[in-house]
Amino acid sequence: MAKHPRDRFDEVPGDLHRVGAHRAVARRGRGWVVFAWCALAVGVLVGAGVVYLGVANDSFQFVSPTSDETAEAGSETPADDATDGTAAPTTPAETVAPADPASVDPDVTTITVLNGTTTSGLASSASLALAETGWTVAGQGNADGTVPSTIVYYADAADEAVARGVARDLGATTVELSDAFPDSSVTAVLGADYAP
Repeated sequence: MAKHPRDRFDEVPGDLHRVGAHRAVARRGRGWVVFAWCALAVGVLVGAGVVYLGVANDSFQFVSPTSDETAEAGSETPADDATDGTAAPTTPAETVAPADPASVDPDVTTITVLNGTTTSGLASSASLALAETGWTVAGQGNADGTVPSTIVYYADAADEAVARGVARDLGATTVELSDAFPDSSVTAVLGADYAP
């Protein structure tokens, strides 16, 4: 490399402490702020993706009132075994007559249909079938697990006639008093025996 002779630009005054471009000292913790904003953005995007996939795949799950063992054993249980606050299933041959859809106030009595099978869209088609017969379905979704037979649950004894009417129109034979679905007056859990 060639050596150049010194000139006036090589002379730096003694009172000048800065040389070249000056940048301010970076604030402490600035990297954590950027990291926190990135983590928040990732969390929002993941949450939005989960909600979208849940809606797109119709995969929101609800709790089923029967376990897999009792579902495999059959839908009827003896009255002696009903120690959890639920009554034994009843059959349409008993004294309560099925309610007419026109006599039910949808603001007071809510009906929910849950798909207890692996067939996609079954709750939606059953809800449409109930709507065609005059029932107002407030909600639908998937049950937690699969069940062999369709059961219509009612949360209050006053809703037994409504449960029987819904069971009749779904082609189900079993209705049961249960507190497993507190957000709905009547809940129909579609089993493998349901045919739209």
